[in-house]
Amino acid sequence: MKISRVVVALVTLSVALSGCALLPALPGSSHSVSTHTDETVASNLKQFYKQDVRWKSCGHRLDCTTLIAPVDWNDPDGEQIELALARQKAKGKSLGSLFVNPGGPGGSGYDMVHDENGSFGTRKVQSNFDVIGFDPRGVGRSTPIVCYTDTADRDEFLYGTYDAPYGSDVWAAELQKRQASWVAACKKNTGELLAHIDSVSVAHDMDMMRAVLGDTKLNYLGYSFGTYLGTIYANLFPEKVGRMVLDGAVEPPFGTFDELATQMAGFDSAFRAYMANCLAGPECPFSGPIDQALAQAHRLVLAVDSRHLQDADGRVLDSATVGTGIAVTLYDEGSWSFLSQAFADLKAGDASTMFILADAYNGRDSGGYLDASIDVYFAVTCAEGTIGTDDISLQQGLAAMQQKGPIVGGILALDDYTLLEAACSQWPYKRPNDFPTSFAAAGAGPILVIGTSNDPATPYSQSVALADTLKSGVLISYEGEGHTVYGNGISCIDSVVDAYFIHDKVPASDPRC
Repeated sequence: MKISRVVVALVTLSVALSGCALLPALPGSSHSVSTHTDETVASNLKQFYKQDVRWKSCGHRLDCTTLIAPVDWNDPDGEQIELALARQKAKGKSLGSLFVNPGGPGGSGYDMVHDENGSFGTRKVQSNFDVIGFDPRGVGRSTPIVCYTDTADRDEFLYGTYDAPYGSDVWAAELQKRQASWVAACKKNTGELLAHIDSVSVAHDMDMMRAVLGDTKLNYLGYSFGTYLGTIYANLFPEKVGRMVLDGAVEPPFGTFDELATQMAGFDSAFRAYMANCLAGPECPFSGPIDQALAQAHRLVLAVDSRHLQDADGRVLDSATVGTGIAVTLYDEGSWSFLSQAFADLKAGDASTMFILADAYNGRDSGGYLDASIDVYFAVTCAEGTIGTDDISLQQGLAAMQQKGPIVGGILALDDYTLLEAACSQWPYKRPNDFPTSFAAAGAGPILVIGTSNDPATPYSQSVALADTLKSGVLISYEGEGHTVYGNGISCIDSVVDAYFIHDKVPASDPRC
């Protein structure tokens, strides 16, 4: 599944189930400043590295801007794109810029800073740095990729049911045809940018943004897939790495079959933790010993395909959509109660809550789709990874996913792995030639890598592996549930990371919180 911090999804979920709303951005005046570094760059890059910044007030302690970048960093005289940035200014004297990214691929760093009420790091770090949230190329307010533009087409892509059972040859053929249409729409509606949405291009964007904002080194906080962007940056520009924290780490390379299979096993582990918690409460929709309850849940989900339950808008619920609804609640144990409610409603023949959960993950509400983050997830995975171009067939891969995640992981793969495999096998572009072949980032300063023991989306083993791969990696372990942890009020984690960011104090050993 999408390895994002899913802050937006969980906020959307809370809105859908509670009726709350976010306030709009505030208007404001603008001013142009020249703050870029005096570093030497090639003459054809000066228009990007030496551009002036035009900040516009967009809220309390917030200002926003857009910068330009080339579509292709190997052809800087070609087409250009815009990159959107939001800045939350330090309360006092700033220690410099701190770039943040929530993950995805497809998560909006702009929204993370502008809309989400400090859902990054700690208040102490936010007070000491100018926090910069940016939308990577292809995402949100930056020049976006565009695939389907019609809600009905997007619904068919993400929620459509099939004429034949999952795993059958007829289903596989129908899936290939459906994904071919999506790939064609992306290519037609996006243009040249679609060939350059890879992490290497994003890392070059990050380096340009760093220089334009006047920072000689990049201070960076990346969550989930944002850790991968940080890793790629550190490998391309090790001497420019400042203080870097990677929370909920992705072990490179990204987009491989093994990585996704490990993730499906991680969701199974998180679902077991959910079930143990559910059974200890008074209103769990399942009963008995935990293995018996897990079997009940598994049967309930699989039976959905024959029940033809509909949402009020006419969409038919299938097991794949249930898998997506389950996944979004496993990122944060605070959402487990929503999952219990959805299961109880499902047993009673009501599909509405499960659709609310899946819609939160897919960025959909009653008015349509809020963003194209799901498109970005699929497109970047195809651009970066080997899924769909390896020697594993669609049905072989699905069977292996179901073996790795026999409770819910194999079900989640129906709306994730199978769509990826079918789309990426038809992707029209090759992986960039300048993609890193090793990930040690030799020459970079200490990089903190945070891993949570029962993280479903980026299992702890990936953080251990990344910390070991990075020549200067420092592992920080947290024993607990959920996806990412820094800034969630765990003092053992927050104090260590705050000391690193603010005082450049590197922990002598893993605190094992």
